[in-house]
Amino acid sequence: MAYVTRIVIIGGGPGGYEAALVAADLGAEVTVVDRDGLGGAAVLTDCVPSKTLIATAEVMTSFDSSYEELGIKVAEGVSAAGARVVGVDLGKVNRRVKRLAVAQSHDITQSVTRAGVTLLRGFGRLAPGGQDVDGSRGVVVDLAEGGTQELRADVVLIATGTRPRELPDAVPDGERILNWTQVYDLDELPEELVVVGSGVTGAEFAGAYQALGSRVTLVSSRDRVLPGEDPDAATVLEDVFRRRGMNVMSRSRAESVRRVGDKVEVTLSDGRVITGSHCLMAVGSIPNTGGMGLEEAGVRLTEGGQVKVDRVSRTSAPGVYAAGDVTGVFMLASVAAMQGRIAMYHALGDAVQPLNLKTVASNVFTDPEIATVGYSAADVECGKMDAVCVKLPLRGNPRAKMQGIRDGFVKLFCRPGTGIVVGGVVVAPRASELIHPISLAVDNNLTVEQVAGAFTVYPSVSGSVAEAARQLHIRKRASADA
Repeated sequence: MAYVTRIVIIGGGPGGYEAALVAADLGAEVTVVDRDGLGGAAVLTDCVPSKTLIATAEVMTSFDSSYEELGIKVAEGVSAAGARVVGVDLGKVNRRVKRLAVAQSHDITQSVTRAGVTLLRGFGRLAPGGQDVDGSRGVVVDLAEGGTQELRADVVLIATGTRPRELPDAVPDGERILNWTQVYDLDELPEELVVVGSGVTGAEFAGAYQALGSRVTLVSSRDRVLPGEDPDAATVLEDVFRRRGMNVMSRSRAESVRRVGDKVEVTLSDGRVITGSHCLMAVGSIPNTGGMGLEEAGVRLTEGGQVKVDRVSRTSAPGVYAAGDVTGVFMLASVAAMQGRIAMYHALGDAVQPLNLKTVASNVFTDPEIATVGYSAADVECGKMDAVCVKLPLRGNPRAKMQGIRDGFVKLFCRPGTGIVVGGVVVAPRASELIHPISLAVDNNLTVEQVAGAFTVYPSVSGSVAEAARQLHIRKRASADA
């Protein structure tokens, strides 16, 4: 009888459940240990809920920003300043958010159980003592219903994700001071929302709540919002935020947040105090690696507590892999899923392609959205990649004019000699969809000539991708001649 590899996966997020599906397909005996429900934070408290909330905000923004130009009549009594003709029932919105998250988790659970995977509800940790003579190791599970259970595993995958970071002087109370997992418990729209943190999470929620009707102040300790994104894209978004009435406070660091009755007071490092009805803390995340016996088992962690992995998801401990946000590699659900799949392919001896982060497409779900793939402007500026760049504003695109789109652009990078596309940025409504042709070009080493030569629909916003490629072809030739 052939030996069946025993795999224990600790954590049920995208890295965990995708790994479980692959391992089961490859004939392994798979157990997933999870505390909160399959899908993890991505499905239950982060990606799916936030994008569902943003979907409502998008409808509000689209109408507010273009109804007059498009000739849409509004109900009598609406001010000439363009006040909203409708409000939002945040309680109803949040109930829908939670319902969709639970349904998605249920669908994932059904898929995993149909594949023959065993699910255990509880907290998993590596048993002390390391590997046995046969190479297996123990995993101890503190079961949700009480008691413990020990499993034997030939391979362990750590996919335990992260949790919101908390500041000592700004601890969320779930009512007025909130982290991003608690906002879906609100029944009424915050009148004045202070968002602390201008990374992706802070920017997405700030834009969404502004569109829903809150007066928003965004507190950023950096020079601009989205400091990790393309500078031109961040500038466009910040300009849009300010034009729509958001108070963006750059180079302002929050020292503390306290609740005063039905208000909150946010004290900045320079002594200024900002008052609001609610405060959302979006100051990063902490990996869930504590109490798991990882370091005792020889798993190396970073100073921030993330699990160190190589490009096939191996940790420093034999037989132990890790995937997802807990690794800090690239905090996207798509990357987590790929890391989990790669781990199982490698562990079970199947063909595997190491993780290549330069083909990862990512998106910031603000309005407009910001989508990126491949090498960036920062990579070109520091000499990491020799590339030629073209940025094409969307205001000249025929379809964008028809839709009343004024903000945004398409930016492409290519090698000066070969013309191979190595990166791109799209700032536009639905940029998450428009980035795909550029992702295909980057992933398949297509040239700007090939991108420009492909037919596009007229009129279409995606036509700007082909036009940017045509202009980049000309720029590339000029650069080569020089």
